[in-house]
Parts: sequence; C-alpha cells; structure tokens
Amino acid sequence: MASLRDIRGRIGSVKNTQQITRAMKMVAAAKLRKAQERIFAARPYAFKIREMIGHLRQRLDVTSNPLFEARDEIEGALMIVVTSDRGLAGAFNANLLKVAEATIAERFQAQRDAGTLRILAVGRKAHEYFGKRGFDLVGDYQGAFNDLRFPLAGEIVDLAVEGFVAGEWDVVEVVYNEFKNTITQNRVAEQLLPVPAETFFTPVMEETEGLDTSTDQADEVEYIFEPSAQALLDRLIPEYLQYQLWRALLESNASEQGARMVAMDAATTNAGELLKDLKLTYNRARQAAITTEIIEISSGAEAMTQG
Repeated sequence: MASLRDIRGRIGSVKNTQQITRAMKMVAAAKLRKAQERIFAARPYAFKIREMIGHLRQRLDVTSNPLFEARDEIEGALMIVVTSDRGLAGAFNANLLKVAEATIAERFQAQRDAGTLRILAVGRKAHEYFGKRGFDLVGDYQGAFNDLRFPLAGEIVDLAVEGFVAGEWDVVEVVYNEFKNTITQNRVAEQLLPVPAETFFTPVMEETEGLDTSTDQADEVEYIFEPSAQALLDRLIPEYLQYQLWRALLESNASEQGARMVAMDAATTNAGELLKDLKLTYNRARQAAITTEIIEISSGAEAMTQG
C-alpha cells in the first residue's frame, strides 16, 4: 500500500489537474460562443450560393468553364483535410483522420499506390499525421486556427484551382468536421473540384429550414439574369469555392471548441471521482496507521508492566 505522503501527493496533483481542466473548459466555452456566431453568420450565404450554383448549372452549358470539367480518368487527387492545431479535444481529430483514411481507401487507393495523391493538411494534427506516414504534403498550414481569417480560404482555394487547371490533380475533396451541436459533429467528405453535377448537401443542410434540397422543381423556376447567366456563373464560381472552404474551416473550428469543452468537462468530472477515491484510500490508510500505532503503544506498555 502507498504511504500517506504518496497519497497526499497524488491528491494534490489531481486537484491541480482538475483546476486546469476546469479553466480549459471555460476557455473553450468562450471560444465556442464566438465560433458559433461566426458559423451561424456564414451558413446562410454559403448555403444560398451553393443552391444558386446548382440552379445555374442546370440552365447553362458549363463545359466552357474548366472548373466544371469532370476528367475521364482520375490520375491525381488532392485531399484537403481539416483538423485542429491542438489536442485535448477527445476523439475529435482521431475520428476525422479515420474518415480521411477510409475515403482514401475507398476512392483514391490507386492514386495513393501510384504516388499521385497529395494531402493539403489544415491544422497541425493532420500535417503531423500524414507527414509521418509518407504522404506527399502540399503547403504548410500548421497554426491556421491561431488567427483564422477569410483570406486563408482564398489562398488554399487558389492553390487547389491552380493545380486542378494545370492537371496536377483531377479531383479535389475536402474532409472536415461539421458542427451540429456542442456534443455532436458530422464527419463530412465532399468534392470541391470539379464542381459536382449534383448539389451536395451535408446533414446540417438537410435539416436547415428554408433550404431547398430538392431539384424536382428546379426546372420550373424562371430567372432573369443581369448581366448574362454565363457571366454571373463565371463571377460566382471563385467566390463559391472560397466560401465553401471558409465554411468548412469555421465548421471545424466550432466543432473543435465544442469537443474540447466536452472533453474538459469529462476530465474535470473524472478528476472529482478520482479525488473521492484517493481521499477514501487516504482515510483508510491513516486509520490503519493510527490503529497500528495504538497496538504498538499498548504492546510496549504491557511488556514494560510484565517486565
């Protein structure tokens, strides 16, 4: 059995840890509120521009725009994987990386074997994970969430578009955590380039009121475009791509803070349970030590009397 000094040391250590986890939970809760405000402000526009692109595509010949061109053979691929820069968020990163690995095995194993699969990792965890496993990394976006700004999405999209047009990769996919609520995140893998023929809707989009996720009545709606529909489409595509990636970054940031808050709350609760057990163990050890001392004193007194 551990000595009383060792148990007291463990109790002090657990108390310090509990204070840290409680503070980290409060910090994560404050960051989550800000992240939620940003994502709730960005979602309506991101959803609407996605819906508009889908309507325009049905009415126009988009073959003239290279970003809509689906390649006959997928020789190269780029996967944008969005994780956090820090840990202590439960299984937030591990679950997403499992989805990324499953997506590679399902869709891009041939490109992986041929060495034409590239990974653009946003966040230190994804960068380290794929770097250690020998993947070909594009760019370095570690620390991206330390100061998350809209131009970052444009920079990443420009890199993806440049490689797509140049033929370095024939498809671009984004894997990220979509924020549903504080406890739950949806792991999403969606195609960014070429722009999909059918509009992709995430689980949150399908649950959003007022968002038309059906295409049955799309052909019945008539639009008047000014300037021309083609000019409008060409103007919207770069903004559409940047805003979709920006939304993915915001979704991941809000999901990370929610996951960290839940993880730190669970750690604080577990520390409290451990403290109860340690205090009970300490009291039992202390009682045993006192009993032993009393027995020794009694035995010594009895021995002196007999002597």
